[in-house]
Amino acid sequence: MNYATIKKRDIANGIGVRVSLFVSGCTHHCKNCFNKETWDFSFGEKFTEETEKLILDYLAPDFVNGLSLLGGEPFEVENQEALTKFLRKVKEKFPNKDIWCYTGYLFDKHLLCDSRARGEYTDEMLSYIDVLVDGPYIEEQKDITLQFRGSKNQRVIDVKQSLSKGEIVLWNKLIK
Repeated sequence: MNYATIKKRDIANGIGVRVSLFVSGCTHHCKNCFNKETWDFSFGEKFTEETEKLILDYLAPDFVNGLSLLGGEPFEVENQEALTKFLRKVKEKFPNKDIWCYTGYLFDKHLLCDSRARGEYTDEMLSYIDVLVDGPYIEEQKDITLQFRGSKNQRVIDVKQSLSKGEIVLWNKLIK
């Protein structure tokens, strides 16, 4: 897996101060994507053990709330193995830090059902994610007043509650 960039201190992609990893590779190709260069799976740098250690070091301070995964597309099957193994380490080392993930796939229609996004690691990867912002960016539904998402079709999902209840539970901690 390759990644485009790592933001050591990010306050835009989830609650609080976060470390954000932008992975490479995306097949959605949303109109007016803000990160087109990350569509290419070979863009950026290789995600290595040194990269993992760097991110774990960035996550260590108490003031850092958690990790955010963006892209590209974290849930492309080609990215899931490396991310799942890394998320396992993050949760082992920092069980109280949350993990957010942004995906163009739909939680209920693509990640939980047969689709090109389903793979050997999908369920385990989902088990480590606390909040999932799902759905492709749709330019015609752009709304800059929305928190943590760019278009009205996107949802902010409480993954743990949704998996537990067997239905979509929206994350209810949005700032009013």
